[in-house]
Amino acid sequence: MFMTAEHEYEHVGETAGIADHDHDLIAELNRRLDALWRYDQYIANAEWRSELRDFWHDAKAQEQQAVSRLRQLICNEVRNNCF
Repeated sequence: MFMTAEHEYEHVGETAGIADHDHDLIAELNRRLDALWRYDQYIANAEWRSELRDFWHDAKAQEQQAVSRLRQLICNEVRNNCF
């Protein structure tokens, strides 16, 4: 049976487990944790290139700050019963 795209997706999004803004926080935290997980390898790959290695160290530090802030925002959402 062939279904049109409109029919195939007509009910997607009807049920949401959490509000969009909370989903966005979780999705962004996940994306940044995945990136953070890779930085040590990037730093190791740039072992002999100090400029590249410094860049990856800086990027890692920025990612760690963003992860920390996202975690705090999620905690605030939970504490305020908004999650």
